[in-house]
Amino acid sequence: MAINELRAISVFVTAAELGSLRKTAAALNISPQAASQALAQLEQHLDVRLFHRTTRSMALTDEGQRFLDEAQPSLLGLRRALQTVRHAKDEIAGPLRIVGPRATFQPLLWRLLDEFCVRYPDIVPDVQLEDRVGNWVEDRVDVGFRLGISPHEGVIARRLFPVQLVLCASPGYLLAHGVPDSMAALPTHRCSVYRNPGTGRVVPWRFKVGDEEVEQPVVPALSTNDEVLELHAVLAGKVIGQLAGVTAAPYIRAGQLVPLLVDLVPDRYSYFVYYGSRSAQPARVRAFVDLAVARLVDNPEYVLTMREMKSAARGARVLPD
Repeated sequence: MAINELRAISVFVTAAELGSLRKTAAALNISPQAASQALAQLEQHLDVRLFHRTTRSMALTDEGQRFLDEAQPSLLGLRRALQTVRHAKDEIAGPLRIVGPRATFQPLLWRLLDEFCVRYPDIVPDVQLEDRVGNWVEDRVDVGFRLGISPHEGVIARRLFPVQLVLCASPGYLLAHGVPDSMAALPTHRCSVYRNPGTGRVVPWRFKVGDEEVEQPVVPALSTNDEVLELHAVLAGKVIGQLAGVTAAPYIRAGQLVPLLVDLVPDRYSYFVYYGSRSAQPARVRAFVDLAVARLVDNPEYVLTMREMKSAARGARVLPD
């Protein structure tokens, strides 16, 4: 006969505490018949009688008392553990493991974390920033951010905002070297390229031509695997570079960078937030994802409109009036 040992022991301990099968059944939200059957199965499984039972009363046998003395502390510990986990799931506190890409996303992520930790001071962020896509399960990630949808099965992805690739130069560079007016003019300019930290390969520039996205290899005057260093080189007027729109936007709006070839800016990429099962999420994960969605989904602060880019280009006399 199959027996659910944990359930049967729970019925036994509760019956010993309450002295009544009817009260035991009510306490455990089962029928009296189910409670009686669980006790009978446990006695048969152990091959001992645990209770002296009459129609009106029940009392432990000597074997039942010994079994209760051994089983009760462990069962109480297990109940406390279950209760602790249930409370922890609903409590916005404790560790929050987050992964994301490095330079481009750092300012956005810090603003989210700062606001979240002010709101929930018992949260302990554990943040890993790297450009590789790790194993979401093995790394015990609660919330992740990346360019594109997570490749892992069982992970829910929510789109945040598009990531433009904007060719930029400083006004000083354009004054010294002239303005490229087409893709064909790029080989005559000092170009920076990004080297993928995971593969070591140079990432070609990409442009949108009609409905297609095309790659434009360039001869680099600078190559680096660090987006911040590339940004500084472009701001300093040493090179032109294709920067993520979220990185370039504040500098273009401040007049420190000028967008180039704006009709060719590709925008088919997007940032996503990804996380595990909606139903089994701890409250701290749900709350952080909700904040990320509220602050980042299609936030115009991180996306340049075509009107903005053309205006910035015209203002620097890059586009003809």
